[in-house]
Parts: sequence; structure tokens; C-alpha cells
Amino acid sequence: MATPHRDAPASVEALLRIVTAEFEGLSRQLKVIARHIEQNRDHLGLEGIQDVAVACGVQPSAVVRFAKRFGYSGFTEMQRLFRDAIAQRAAPSRDYQARIRRVIESGERTLQPVEIAQEFLAGSIAGMQQLRQGLDAAALETAVALLAGADVIWIAGARRSFAVAAYLSYALQHTDKRVGLFTGMGGMQDGQLRSTRRGDVVVAISFAPYAEETVAMVQEARRRGARTIAITDSRLSPVARGASALLLVQDTSVFGFRSLTSTMCLAQSLFIALAYRLELDCMPHAPVKAAGVPRR
Repeated sequence: MATPHRDAPASVEALLRIVTAEFEGLSRQLKVIARHIEQNRDHLGLEGIQDVAVACGVQPSAVVRFAKRFGYSGFTEMQRLFRDAIAQRAAPSRDYQARIRRVIESGERTLQPVEIAQEFLAGSIAGMQQLRQGLDAAALETAVALLAGADVIWIAGARRSFAVAAYLSYALQHTDKRVGLFTGMGGMQDGQLRSTRRGDVVVAISFAPYAEETVAMVQEARRRGARTIAITDSRLSPVARGASALLLVQDTSVFGFRSLTSTMCLAQSLFIALAYRLELDCMPHAPVKAAGVPRR
């Protein structure tokens, strides 16, 4: 297959989005490599090309072919993204400072606060439009049905996703469901996980670079027989694998900072749809009058 002419994605997140979009069109070997990268992104920056090839059961040339398929000159250039991501996670505060400096160094030294706000608002509106157009109606219906049928609902979301998880936990308290929020506070996440049972539903919220805590919670909950609803950004996401319902959402990035606007809107929609369903289920059904049939 000829390598498409394209600009190489500038971040791990952007690369994974493109890989996901084109996954079905990849060869068998490239699919294996794609899965390895998705599942081992936290280690890829430290692996040599031979390590990747052995883990995937392919020749190193196939790994190079994968990198070139997505616009890179070779494995080394693609790997640099993953190394940078490791460095950013190791020093998140410095990463924020670096992103601010990049905005300044790009020549945007005279941005006023209102201009920054306008950029974020425009990005959020674009993300909401994308979500509106691409929302999977069947997946949302399945998610609502799962929540409606569950006695116990658990919410998992860490770091950037914690705000959405906390909101869902708060909102679901307004139903008669038993609701638990995986927080890991005090290192007691193992005790929380032991409370999950078959028939429970876990809502997992995570985005690249996917919080390890959330991934581990989802895997253990599934092992215990709980079903999962994944709110994430990729079909190859580790929380998406084995999910009973997959809700995909892509929040926009402005000045290198990702918003939560679309994700929060999706979470609110999920709760309101559930509340509507539960209220309907509680209402007595009025008899339906057949058209043209007189009453006796």
C-alpha cells in the first residue's frame, strides 16, 4: 500500500485519533502495531524498534512502515512524541508553563484576556458542534438502558476527567440508584473495587494519555462481572475495550490546553436522558383511545 502524503500528527493524542479513524483500512501487521502502541503508549518512548517488533511479532521494517504510513520519517521521529508525553506527565506544572511560553514565543505577546476567552469559547463551540453531529444515538440509548436497569452505579475518572466523574456522581444522587465514586482517597481504591458486583454498571471517563488508575479500576470491575460504559476519545482506548456502551467525544484543544465542555455536556445529557426514562417508568400509563372508535 502506498504511503499517503500527509503531515505527521504533532501529538500522541492526534496520532491515536488518526490511527483509530483509519484502523479498519490497515494491513494485519499494521493493526497489530496499532494495538501495541495504543496499549503501551506509556512505555513506547523507552522501547527500541527491535523491542516493538518482537512484541508485535513483526519485522522492524513493518514498524518503520507504520510510522511512515502516518507521515513520520521513521520510528525515531514517531517515538519522540511518546518521549515528550512521558516528560510532560512527569512534570505537569512545567508542562503548563511550557505551553504558556509557546503561546508567547509564537508571537502572541499582545493577547488580551477577552481574546483568550474568545479563543476558548470558539473552540468549545466547535467541539460541541462536532459532538452533536457525531453522537452515536444507539450507544447513548444502550448507556441509558444500562443505567436504568442497574441498582448500583460506579463512576471512575481521574485527573482531568475527575471533574466530569464528580458531576455525574452528584447528578445520579438525585435518582434512587446507589452510586459510588471511585476516588482512591487514602489509597482505599482496592476496598472500593471489592464492593463491585455482577450486575453493577461502571461509567469510566478517560482520555489520552488515559489515567492508569481508571484503566485498572475498569479492568478489575469487569473481572468481577460489572458492565461498563466508556466515555473516551478512541475506540482503541483501554477503557473502551469490552465496554457495553461506548460514547466517543473529542474535546478541542486551544493553545495546547484541552477543554471539558463537550465531555461535560455529554455527561449531562446522559443523566437527563436517564432521569427522563426513570420518570416515564414511574408514571401510570393512560389508556390509549383508538382513532374513530366511539366510547361506549
